[in-house]
Amino acid sequence: MKFFVFATLLFASATVAAAAGPNWPQVEQHALDLLQRYVRIASVNPPADTRETAKLLQSELAEAGIEATLYQSGSDGKTNLIARLPGRDRTQRPLLLLNHMDVVPVDASRWKENPFGAEIKNGSLWGRGSLDMKSTGIMQLTGLILLKRLGIVPARDIVFVSTCDEETGGVMGAQWMIDHHWNEMNPEYVMDEGGVGSRDVYTSGKLVFGISVDDKQVLWLRLRATGVSGHGSQPNPDNANDILIRAIERAKDFPRSAKPNPIVTEMHDAVGTFASNKFMNAIQQNTISVTSLHSGVGEPPKANVIPSIAEATLDCRLLPGENFQEFVSEIKARINDPRVIVEQISRNPDDPPLSSTNTPLYKAIADSIRKENPDAAIMAIVVPFGTDASKFRMRGVAGYGIMPMIIDAATLATMHSDSEHIPVDQFKRGLHIYFDILRSDW
Repeated sequence: MKFFVFATLLFASATVAAAAGPNWPQVEQHALDLLQRYVRIASVNPPADTRETAKLLQSELAEAGIEATLYQSGSDGKTNLIARLPGRDRTQRPLLLLNHMDVVPVDASRWKENPFGAEIKNGSLWGRGSLDMKSTGIMQLTGLILLKRLGIVPARDIVFVSTCDEETGGVMGAQWMIDHHWNEMNPEYVMDEGGVGSRDVYTSGKLVFGISVDDKQVLWLRLRATGVSGHGSQPNPDNANDILIRAIERAKDFPRSAKPNPIVTEMHDAVGTFASNKFMNAIQQNTISVTSLHSGVGEPPKANVIPSIAEATLDCRLLPGENFQEFVSEIKARINDPRVIVEQISRNPDDPPLSSTNTPLYKAIADSIRKENPDAAIMAIVVPFGTDASKFRMRGVAGYGIMPMIIDAATLATMHSDSEHIPVDQFKRGLHIYFDILRSDW
């Protein structure tokens, strides 16, 4: 009996200690150290070898008593991770914390900092993946582990999934997990990368947090021009390079969409005048970026030889609701040159319905942001890039994208650039927001 009373008192003391909340200075420093270790792993896609990153996250989860399973989805080390924290009501479908471990390649010669050094300078952590999206992955991981260690049982199961292949379309990552392990996930909600907080990204002089409820559609095209080869000293009208340049110019000379987009209209109503920057300009219209050019004969290409083949890739991003087949047909009609082939090199883009803002989780996200940022306006947005959340929205899952940091437009523009970085103080504040979301009722 005495032992029972002692054990009861001990449990009560532990509960009171847990209720006091995390030791935030310790938590923040550990999370920052972990993020540095994570960024230092060059999990570049291709080849999307994420064995080392997956083992790092698996080890961190194991130390907290959370079992994580690794799945090999392909050769070259393509590895996905899944872990689950049981919730109070296990009859409800879970919340999925979705993040990707792979990063885009780097041209190290163009970086002032070591792209995989994760150095902290001038208050920022520099490195590939720091913004897209290893920092958000560590926020999700830290929030999950804090729940476990503090004995806080979430409202429903939380499933943590890290994938290997988001940067090349997610075929061997999120899509592979959906195709092969859906029953281990089957979420009602998914939280992924997406919106941020900013005082100049959405509009000037006002703190706004965007929670993404949809992505633009991702459509990648290859243009292949065929001409007549010859000596560079003797120009000819069928130079494949000239044909390709004209085709690109015609492809990019397209009118703005004539159809008003509902989510863009709602954003405008929420903030009034949009800021003028790459992010907001892309949100309002269909876009085309030339991402690669390839031609020439020999390696390195001979300067005095006109090639017979020239190729370019176009990264096209379409607003929700746009018909991608009509878009491709219009490009072909504008080019109107039998010497140019237009080939779709990505799978058919996803165009799921917008996720509702009238859900308990959306409210919990907004409430947690306001606790840390009382002066913030919060609005639903569409993001100009694609995320794996769209694959879950296609299955009727409510998907929300939030990287809960205050970031200026210049910093946001470093995503995929040769100066990618995040402000350390905002990473730390994001840890608080993510934890508060996960401990809320939704």
